[in-house]
Amino acid sequence: MKQKILQKAGEAFLKYGFKSITMDDIANELGISKKTIYKFFKNKQALVDEAVSLVHDTMHQEIYCICDKGYNAIEENFEIKNMFKNMFKNSDDSPMFQLEKYYPKTYNKIIGNEFNMFKDCILTNLEKGVKDGLYRETMDKNLITKFYFSLVMSIHSSNLHTYNKNTLNKLETSVLEYHTRAIATLKGLKILEEQLEKNKIEE
Repeated sequence: MKQKILQKAGEAFLKYGFKSITMDDIANELGISKKTIYKFFKNKQALVDEAVSLVHDTMHQEIYCICDKGYNAIEENFEIKNMFKNMFKNSDDSPMFQLEKYYPKTYNKIIGNEFNMFKDCILTNLEKGVKDGLYRETMDKNLITKFYFSLVMSIHSSNLHTYNKNTLNKLETSVLEYHTRAIATLKGLKILEEQLEKNKIEE
């Protein structure tokens, strides 16, 4: 039952927002009493903490699955971006913005784990891209990773609640394009243009 509550809570928080969804809403969605939820979670903060952790773990598993599919480095980044787009397609604004605003303790706890996972994935992607001749060898990989992480996080915070879902996806595409153009070889730029065109068609 606890796993069902976490899964339903995670879906509801992402779709309707962390602030607006109540324990009553989640209980009604599951057809259970609110007391049942409180058997597993002492309050909403505890439920948010664990639901966010579950979403975070699910997201990581999806990323690792994409990385195992044999895409080249640039294709891989676009597949990951599209995974995020599909995962958050029903959200009215950025889940990270909501979390930072209404549950800062949970946000601060998760952001450290996020960077560690992000760092490992991007460094592996950079090494793959260099090996395949898609990225330039002459770059500071750690610095590039920090720059990219800062750019990605910047579009999921501040005033993004004024943007719609399509705007958020376009911003993510723009950040990925900016990141890739900064490090790509001529061979890599050709693949980037192909991915941008494919992304445009799919939208």
